[in-house]
Amino acid sequence: MDSYTLEPVGFIRSTIKGREDAPRQGPEGAPDAWLEIEPRFAEALLGMEVGHELIVITWLHEAKRDVLKGHPRNDPNRPLTGVFYTRSPARPNPVGLHPVTVREIDGTRIKIGPIEAFDGTPVVDIKSASTRADR
Repeated sequence: MDSYTLEPVGFIRSTIKGREDAPRQGPEGAPDAWLEIEPRFAEALLGMEVGHELIVITWLHEAKRDVLKGHPRNDPNRPLTGVFYTRSPARPNPVGLHPVTVREIDGTRIKIGPIEAFDGTPVVDIKSASTRADR
């Protein structure tokens, strides 16, 4: 099997310090957080504005990587399901997808939210959630 290297473009700075502080999904009460972009990627922010909707792609660095199935939302009353059909952070490659809105931009710091990622979570990419960005 080939392996690939991902290089963080930035990191999440949040009041969520661990699993016990985090809601399961952003819209379930997650706070806004700062996304700090590495200075060498500053030019990649060109065109981004307050109000834009983004998909922030994170590497869920604290997630288990040996889990292949589980009960959705850790609810034993739900049927056992393969992780490829869940939003569980525990999976072979723990990539997180977070739909967020840009709240504020301060140089290479972007306030986004809501986002349930822990403080220090690596960000591997950011994409516009709007097809308008393709025009």
